[in-house]
Amino acid sequence: MEENNEVDLVYITERIIALSFPGGTEEQKYSVHLREVTSMLRSKHQQHYLLLNLSERRHDITKQNPRVLDFGWPDHHAPALDKICSICKAMDTWLNADLHNVVVLHNKGNWGRTGVVVGAYMHYSNLSTSADQALDRFAMKRFYEDKAMPMGQPSQRRYVHYFAGLLSGHIKINNKPLFLHHVIMHGIPNFESKGGCRPFLKIYQAMQPLKCYHKRYQNPSRDVIFRVQFHTCALHNLALVFTKNDLDETFKADERFPEYGKVEFIFSFGPEKIKGLDHLQNGPSVSVDYNTQDPLIRWDSYENFNRRLALLAAPGRGGKLTLLSSVSSSGRKGCWVRPGDVGTPNHTHTCMHNRYSGNMKDWCGLDTGRTLKNGTKP
Repeated sequence: MEENNEVDLVYITERIIALSFPGGTEEQKYSVHLREVTSMLRSKHQQHYLLLNLSERRHDITKQNPRVLDFGWPDHHAPALDKICSICKAMDTWLNADLHNVVVLHNKGNWGRTGVVVGAYMHYSNLSTSADQALDRFAMKRFYEDKAMPMGQPSQRRYVHYFAGLLSGHIKINNKPLFLHHVIMHGIPNFESKGGCRPFLKIYQAMQPLKCYHKRYQNPSRDVIFRVQFHTCALHNLALVFTKNDLDETFKADERFPEYGKVEFIFSFGPEKIKGLDHLQNGPSVSVDYNTQDPLIRWDSYENFNRRLALLAAPGRGGKLTLLSSVSSSGRKGCWVRPGDVGTPNHTHTCMHNRYSGNMKDWCGLDTGRTLKNGTKP
């Protein structure tokens, strides 16, 4: 293969290969490079390579390669924790089946997706393999820190941290449902020419990302103010704060989001209104628009997500913005506000239920004796 900037193939270790294409690669060029890479892999590894596709499902990948597993998720995002676990189990099973077996991590887009998998498997293999593979883990660590994560998003690093902490036991699984009562923005982003913004929130249950949008004034379009992913199974405090550097989209010098800005989430273990937090309500002059039928608000940026919640907002002028969100049992409900001194909806909440419980090692097919559940010794 000739070296070029339209395909990047890296042997992270002798048995873990990263195959990356830039997200903007033209389809014709991508197809040509994919055939070249496939030919090289077949020549060097014969039937001993397993390709894990971390991007969108593609027929040509499946057709050209002997063994393909699709684990794709949207670019610049973190995958669900159970998907991380499934990927690590698939890699470990394949690599343990034959010493000649190798894994190819295919990605079309940002290096962040590959980084999540390498970072997670680095921690997973620390429990499932022997100590003499320390050099491989060092190589994975170097790739993760030097090549992948500088291109990644804060939420991607956060999910690797979750996974590592849950595996090691440093983070205990919280299996209690949490009720989100308040989302507070400290510092008003400036998305309008005269300052301020017209925010609304959307929460997607499948991966639990929360996206805050700005609805442009007299313009049928929207801008992302920030995006963040977190998982309630790793939360044990009822208040969660993200600084600008912790938020996806904003952390790379977006001047519209103030440097001192932060976003605060306030939870409880029940749906009842939290006592002592009346000061977080907006004033009586707030005007709230409950029209959630607006196509701009309803438009789903994750086409493959079947279960989703649309959660919308309420601002005010001054040093902070309080976003109050809810979903009722009868369907979608919420509010977004127009700019200015705006008013408050009734008290609302959102239940964020965590389906994970038990021990993360058992959940991922590992036990404390470092023996895989299928009986395979590391």
